[in-house]
Parts: sequence; C-alpha cells; structure tokens
Amino acid sequence: MATATDIDRVRVVVLGDSGVGKSSLVYLMCQEQPIVNSYWTIGASVDVKLHDYREGTPQKKTYFVEFVDVGGSASHENSRYVFYHTVHGIILVHDLINRKSHTNLRKWLWEVLNKESPSNNGNGTRWLDFDVERFAGNQIPILLIGTKLDLLLAEKGDMASMSLNSEVAEECGAAEMNIDCTNSKHLAPGTTNAVKLSRFFDKVIDKRMASNNINQQVVTGQERRRPLTPQNRRSWYTEPS
Repeated sequence: MATATDIDRVRVVVLGDSGVGKSSLVYLMCQEQPIVNSYWTIGASVDVKLHDYREGTPQKKTYFVEFVDVGGSASHENSRYVFYHTVHGIILVHDLINRKSHTNLRKWLWEVLNKESPSNNGNGTRWLDFDVERFAGNQIPILLIGTKLDLLLAEKGDMASMSLNSEVAEECGAAEMNIDCTNSKHLAPGTTNAVKLSRFFDKVIDKRMASNNINQQVVTGQERRRPLTPQNRRSWYTEPS
C-alpha cells in the first residue's frame, strides 16, 4: 500500500480579492463540508486533498492536490509573487454580488504572468494595460469560481442568471462554475460542479506530466551534448598511431 511520501502532488494557487470566500472554498473542496468559522488569510495558507486522476480508466492514479490559498490583502501585494512559482493550476475566485472582485480577476492573472517581480510599481496600476487574451494560449489550466450564489439568488431572484456568466472566463479560456460554499451539496459527488472540478484537476496533472517530460528531454539533450573530456574522448575516438 502506498504511503503519503509515495504519492505525487500538484500545486494549485487560489487567487482573488479579500473576502470573496477563497478559504471557505478550499475548506469545502478538501473537507467536503462547509467551514464553521471562516478566517482572514495572512500571506498564504496551504491545504491538500486526494484526487483520483482519470478515475475509471487503466491510467487511474492517486495524486495530492496542494492548494495555496493566497491572501488578497493589498498590503501584501509586493510579496505575493513568491507563491507563484511551480504552479500547475490556477483557481480564480470572485464574489457574485461584488462586481469589482470579478473585474479584479484580470489583476490576479497579471500577477501570475509577471511572477518574477512584485506587481506594484508605485501606483499598482500596471495591470490595467494587461490584455487578458494573452492568457488564452497559456498552458496552465484555469478554473473560475463564483461564490455566494445563495446571496445572489436572494438579492436578484429570477434575474440572477444574468450575472452568472463571466467574460473573464471566456477571455482566458477557463472553465467556470458558481457555488454556495455554505452548502456541501454544491460540490457533492456526481454533481455537475464536482465533475467540472475533477476534470480541472485532471488537466492540472496533465500539465505537470507534460512539464516533467519537457524537463527530462532537456536533461537528456544536455547529456548528449556534454563537452569532450580526455575520459569520454577515448570512448569513441582512437588517436592515430
């Protein structure tokens, strides 16, 4: 039987403004029940869940999905980039009753694309020049999740459906879903949302496997092109007598 150290893992960053419900979402995904006491994330928090990759096929394999829940406070904007390395997947979270949190998803994408340096240049507005369509060809899988669906339905009733489609998801080619993090049925096994989530994790694992293959090819190529030394030179070339 495999132990925890034998199980491969993938890393997913969870991004969005403060208060949109990222921690509640991660808790629901990992524990399969709503969080009792929500909290503000300072810096980042990490949680994990087991996922059966390609369940029901001969390729089935169990992976750890590691969620890095990045705090959305503007005071940490200059240091968040340290969490954006070795990312295999991205979950973007917005509040369905807070339109600004949806608009700011473009800023979060900008931060991921510019992870080599802090995002703030003194006025924190460089992301406004970012064309989100640049991200459409990126190979990192993205899932966009709208939270607080219950509050949206209570506020808008039959008109709520007009607020459910995300132009950001369409622009960057992301799958999307909308949930109520206080209701475990929204991610219950067999539901449409659960299927979307499972397919997203499969894509994340595919991304990691593809990256590993590329790295292996680079290493193999470097070995083939290793410089000649007196030791390996004699293995294929004989000095004339």
